[in-house]
Amino acid sequence: MRKLIGLVLLLLILFVGTAITTNTPPAMHTIEGTWELESFYNYDGQEVTDTVVLTSGYRQVKMYYNGKIMWSRTNSNDTIGRFGFGSYRITSDELIETIEYGDYQMMQALDTLSVFTFELILTDDNYSQISHDEEGNRTFSENYRRID
Repeated sequence: MRKLIGLVLLLLILFVGTAITTNTPPAMHTIEGTWELESFYNYDGQEVTDTVVLTSGYRQVKMYYNGKIMWSRTNSNDTIGRFGFGSYRITSDELIETIEYGDYQMMQALDTLSVFTFELILTDDNYSQISHDEEGNRTFSENYRRID
């Protein structure tokens, strides 16, 4: 009986010790929600060389829900806005968008490219999708803030 009680106590100590020392991985931010474009960055390799603010009347919104993406864009010079729809997935540092259909100009572009892969910097309220050149250098980013 003493051996059984000793074994139970030993297992209890091991269980409590493991529970105390086990680190929970940090929660990954989610991109699900509605985002509005705030600015663009131009890069020279890894460094930002220029910040481009949006012109008056320009608006771009992206919505990510349940693995689907929808985006729309308009500016004061357009009589018809732009839009696209497709699917997306993220990793800890990448955003991959597969656009399936959109406006006429988007459909023309989809003839040559439909999968867009970006470096992703994501926080709770902001994200940047960064494009790279063939050598892996940063070239350009779109910077969004969460609106929902």
